[in-house]
Amino acid sequence: MSVQIIGMIAPQEASETISRKGPAVDSAYVRAFAQAHEHAGFDRILVPASATSPDPLLTVAYAAAHTQHIKFLLAHRPGFVSPTLAARQFATLDHYTGGRVAVHYISGGSDVDQQRDGDFLSHDERYARTDEYLTLLRRVWTESQPFDHQGTYYQAKGAFSEVKPLQQPYVPIFFGGASEPALKVAGKHADVYALWGESLAQSADLVRRVRAEAAAHGREVEFSISFRPIIAPTEEQAWAKAEEILAATRSKQVPIAHARGAGPQQSEGARRLLADAAKGDRVDERLWTAVARETGGRSNSTSLVGTPEQVAEALLKYYDLGITTLLLRGFDPLVDAIEYGRELIPLIREKVAQRQALRTPQRKAA
Repeated sequence: MSVQIIGMIAPQEASETISRKGPAVDSAYVRAFAQAHEHAGFDRILVPASATSPDPLLTVAYAAAHTQHIKFLLAHRPGFVSPTLAARQFATLDHYTGGRVAVHYISGGSDVDQQRDGDFLSHDERYARTDEYLTLLRRVWTESQPFDHQGTYYQAKGAFSEVKPLQQPYVPIFFGGASEPALKVAGKHADVYALWGESLAQSADLVRRVRAEAAAHGREVEFSISFRPIIAPTEEQAWAKAEEILAATRSKQVPIAHARGAGPQQSEGARRLLADAAKGDRVDERLWTAVARETGGRSNSTSLVGTPEQVAEALLKYYDLGITTLLLRGFDPLVDAIEYGRELIPLIREKVAQRQALRTPQRKAA
């Protein structure tokens, strides 16, 4: 099993420790940020979405035009665009980027943020809608003749798209969500199921449950996990750096909460992060949960802390659970992406290659 490394870019410089300033769209920053990931050796870049942020599809299109080979992961919320239109948009973008696009479908974990865009469905209804959305989306991508659809949330007559994805049979589907309704959708549709950075025990539990849901549909699913690595030349320096990040996060907490709205009360993922945080700031030796606790489990906010060697070894424990995609982003986003490329990513790839070599059966002597 090879490893895929994903980073994350945003349309302006900001994080839990860096206050937002300047315009909402900083094209020069996006260009530099995307190119830094490409040069650092990342395989793909996530562009996130919210009800107040710049359009991620247009951000991907811009970043792709200024890079050569790195792939993209477009965050998309079902419910605000017709799935027939979205199918054509994503297929078109797939062609213009040379097959470098995957889409991460986010049903929504916060009523407050969903309602900003006029979505007043309940948490479970949102996942039911996503199920129908993805079913219709995939039909538009794969069917060769117009078809009718009459569902709970969508109706279409003569649905068809002249443009099909460059990637076949369709643009890869990433999906997240840890509630029971989410897991059922994941088992039915996801090519890659995305976890936030949970403890080894909780991560193993989710992997097992998603695999069981997928098996019920005769499918297999790959897995991704997200962390905010904090690395330094020595372990002592890394933990000191973590404490500085926590102090900065506390000082920025009010503007962050205002920008993102109320906490994600409907998010099972947030509840799971806080369950890990309740065990202490340090779990599984290197998993640091203090920022997740401080921000109410909002977003992927857990870290692995140590030297590059120690963090790479910690990540390989998740790889051994069958999680072969690692989403790594820092609290100083651009600077950390460059540092990961120099200090961490080569180690991860080297250690994965060593594991693969050990698992490959030796050819018998003739």
